[in-house]
Amino acid sequence: MATIICLSVMGVLILFLGILKKRTLLLPFILAGMLITLAIALMEWNSTGAYYHEMLVVDHLSVAFTAVLIVSTFLIFSFAGHYYRQVRRSLDDIYAIMIFALVGAVMMTAYGNLIMLFLGVETLSIALYVLAGSHKEAITSNEATLKYFLLGSFISGFLLFGIALIYGSAHSLNLREIALFIAPRANHLPPMFLAGLFLIIAGLAFKIAIFPFHFWAPDVYEGTPTLLTAFMATVVKTASIVALYRFFSHLFTGIHGVWEPTLMVLAILTILAGNLTGLYQSGLKRMLAYSSISHSGYMMLAVIAFSSQSANALLFYTISYSLATILAFAILMLVRETRGNDLFDSMNGMAKTNPLEAFCLTIAMLSLTGIPPLAGFMAKFILFATAIGNGLTGMVILAVAGSVISAVYYFKPVNAMYLKKGDGVRMDPEFSYKVHILVLTVLLVLTGILPFFLTGWL
Repeated sequence: MATIICLSVMGVLILFLGILKKRTLLLPFILAGMLITLAIALMEWNSTGAYYHEMLVVDHLSVAFTAVLIVSTFLIFSFAGHYYRQVRRSLDDIYAIMIFALVGAVMMTAYGNLIMLFLGVETLSIALYVLAGSHKEAITSNEATLKYFLLGSFISGFLLFGIALIYGSAHSLNLREIALFIAPRANHLPPMFLAGLFLIIAGLAFKIAIFPFHFWAPDVYEGTPTLLTAFMATVVKTASIVALYRFFSHLFTGIHGVWEPTLMVLAILTILAGNLTGLYQSGLKRMLAYSSISHSGYMMLAVIAFSSQSANALLFYTISYSLATILAFAILMLVRETRGNDLFDSMNGMAKTNPLEAFCLTIAMLSLTGIPPLAGFMAKFILFATAIGNGLTGMVILAVAGSVISAVYYFKPVNAMYLKKGDGVRMDPEFSYKVHILVLTVLLVLTGILPFFLTGWL
């Protein structure tokens, strides 16, 4: 609760700094505020409890993933100064909306009531609709925000209707009371409850970009400003998958019902659709969109595995995925501003002109592929081991096959940078930018080599 209050106050203060024309203070204030908020969130680690009749719940799950969300947002803001350096107007509105979106994401990780889940989803979604269209001069940005708004609003109706049907069956919106309703009738749940369950799955699957609710992601990612796309691909995805995990882990503990095969089919189709479609992409940004879709399928394994280790596997996976994705988008921003596009051909010979940037992007691609000893490998290893331990060997085999397929498109930029001849055009980011991407690269390596620091917490 203190984290939500702190972030909300920070968002309002950012708007006041904009009114006072204190543009140079915005990013330092945000970065310092994020660190303070992170410290406040971690202080709640051992103080489990609930607020407002269990509307919000503080437990190890909510605190751990709130920390992941804050750190991811901090890393994204650390690149904002470079990304918006040529923009002359004050950016207080964009920064504040990103903070308010983070508030919605935190609510989605800590809800104890379905109304709070809906409020978190809508707080996050409305902010994203605005952020997707924040580059008003670009027709692609306008197209992205229109598609995202229309589809997102439509799917929000699914989520709200699903919540209404569950309320009509269980006569409560509190997760604990709904779980008590489910326990004695696990094998013969009312049809109205099952209908509500599948509508909620559909609503959250849209946010995570799960097949067949994934079709919006490539176009929206393509049109959204790159810095904000990184926010969507990491913070939004983490919050949504945790919301889905909290829903099933609280309501169906030890119960394997009709929802399980549904999630299994969705996960398999998502992994295959994301990886197979990613093979045909010619640009890095759109390829990362399909990469994000495939990783949604991998994360679903933690939800389906349904064991005491699922939360730890999901925590480690979201950390490694977020680090690699933010690093990839950081290099993507440099390529787009230098070349005007993100085609793989634009990266030809980058290893000679920009060896550091090429190396960092290579590490990000290898981590997303799952190559040892990087963080992505350990994340998949822990996730797959958890799934196998719970009888999901068939799914793991398909997931490994998907990872093998993904190696083809993840190596496209690596091949272009190291094996093809370029035109000698050099990217020239400032020293602080190079430090940022180097730190992320080191974190990816250390996380893979020393995974025990981030496992066993939940």
